[in-house]
Amino acid sequence: MTAQTSAASPLAPAWLEYPEDANELLPKMWARDVARGAGGELEIGGIPVSELKARFGSPLFIMSEADFRARARDFKQSFDEAFAELCGGVDVYYAGKSFLCTEVARWVEQEGLRLDTCSGGELAVAARAGVPGSKLGLHGNNKSDAELRRALDMGLGRIVVDSLDELHRLGAIAAERNERANVMLRLTPGVHAHTHEFIATAHEDQKFGLSMAGISEAMTDSPAEQAVRAALGYGSINLLGLHCHIGSQIFEPEGFALAAERLLEFVARMRADYGAELAELDLGGGYGIAYTDADTPRPPAELAKAMAAVVRSTCTRLGIEVPRISIEPGRAIVGPSTFTLYETGTLKTVNVDTPDGGTYPRRYVSVDGGMSDNARPVLYDADYSVVLASRVTQQPAIISRVVGKHCESGDIVVRDAYLPADIVAGDLLAVPGTGAYCWALASNYNYVARPGVVAVADGEARLIVRGETEEDLLARDLG
Repeated sequence: MTAQTSAASPLAPAWLEYPEDANELLPKMWARDVARGAGGELEIGGIPVSELKARFGSPLFIMSEADFRARARDFKQSFDEAFAELCGGVDVYYAGKSFLCTEVARWVEQEGLRLDTCSGGELAVAARAGVPGSKLGLHGNNKSDAELRRALDMGLGRIVVDSLDELHRLGAIAAERNERANVMLRLTPGVHAHTHEFIATAHEDQKFGLSMAGISEAMTDSPAEQAVRAALGYGSINLLGLHCHIGSQIFEPEGFALAAERLLEFVARMRADYGAELAELDLGGGYGIAYTDADTPRPPAELAKAMAAVVRSTCTRLGIEVPRISIEPGRAIVGPSTFTLYETGTLKTVNVDTPDGGTYPRRYVSVDGGMSDNARPVLYDADYSVVLASRVTQQPAIISRVVGKHCESGDIVVRDAYLPADIVAGDLLAVPGTGAYCWALASNYNYVARPGVVAVADGEARLIVRGETEEDLLARDLG
C-alpha cells in the first residue's frame, strides 16, 4: 500500500517527511490495540471507527482501557524495580489534570497508582470514584481555604504547598481543627526544561513554587528555606518532604537528574542546619510522548534507571539516606491511549508563496471539531499527526492543514500533514495522542458541545463521559 512518489512540499517543516505509505500507523503514536482492519479501516480493540461514529457521533475521544492500564503498570513496575534497593520502591501519582473522570480514577487505583489533583473539582471526582484520601495529593498555586479544608476533611496523604502564604494559611486552618496537615513543599530548582515557555515550570520567573535562589554560604534565606523553618515551627504541619516539577513533554532524563541532585543537596543542608528529616522527594512528571514522527519518547524503565543512578550517587556523596521517591506521570499514560475521531467537511486548496518566489498548493481540510476539543495547537503551537481513518488509498499524499469549524483563523488541529489527495467530505480522520490536555481543556466556544469519551476494552465500547447536548449548553442560561 505504498503511496505514489511525489516531491515533498517546501512548505512542510523539516521534521515532517513525505510518507512512503500514507496509510501507515506509527506504533509509538497509537494505543497498542489500534490497527487497520482487513478492509483498511482503523480499528481499536477490533471495533471499526465507523461503528463508533455511528453509535456515539463525532468528534469523539476514543480511549483504549487496556493501553491506559498497561502504561500505568509499566511506570509503577519500572520505577519500583529501579528504586527497590534504594527506598523500597516509588509512589506513582497519576497527574489527574491531564485527563480525569470517575472511571479513570478507578483504573488508577486498581493499577496500584495514587492520584494527584489540582482543584476541589478534581477532589470531588476522586471522592466519587472512591479513591481513599490517603492515596490523594493536592496541587495548586492558589488553593482556596475551602479547598484546603476539603483536603483535610478527606484526610489527604499530601498537600503540595506552593508558597509561604499558603503554608501559613494551611497551618492556621489545621491548628483551628486540632489536626496535622501532611505537607510537601514545592520548590523551583532552576532547571529549565526544553519545552514551550508556558509549560516549563522550574525556572524562577513563573507562578509556581518556592524559589531556591540564594542558597549559598553568603545568602541562605531563600523562600524555600524560610518555608522549611516555618513548617517545622507549626505543630499543625507534618512536613513530609520536597516536591519539584521541571516542565512537560521532556524526552531526556538529564533535567530530572539535575533537579534531583539540587533538591537532595537542599535536603542534606536542611538536615544539617535545622535537623529536618525530609523523608520524601517527589520528582514530578512531564515525560514526553510521540505526537509526531520526530518525537522520541523514552521507555519508563530507561528513565527510572537513569534517575535512580543519580539519586543513589548523590545520596552517597552527601552521606544521607535515600528519601522515598515519588513521580507524577499523566500525559505519558493517558496521551497515547486516546485518539480523536473527526468527520471531514469543507475542503479547499490555496496557492502559497514559496521562498524561491514560486507557489505551492496547500489543502485545507475542515473537520467537525477544532479548538473547542483541542486547544493545545493555539495555546502552545503544539504539533499533531493525522491519518485517514475510514479507508486506505493508493493516491499520493499532499501537504494539508486540518482545521476546525470555529470562527478563528488560529483554529488549527494539525498544522502540517501529508494526507491522501482523494479525501472527500464525509471521510473520517483520526488524530493520535489526544488523551492528555485535550478533553481537559475543552471549551464551548461558539456554543459547540464538548465531545464524549468512549473507552474500549475486550472488544466492547462504552461511554465514560457523555458528550454534551444543546440542552446542556442552555441549562445554565437563565434568560
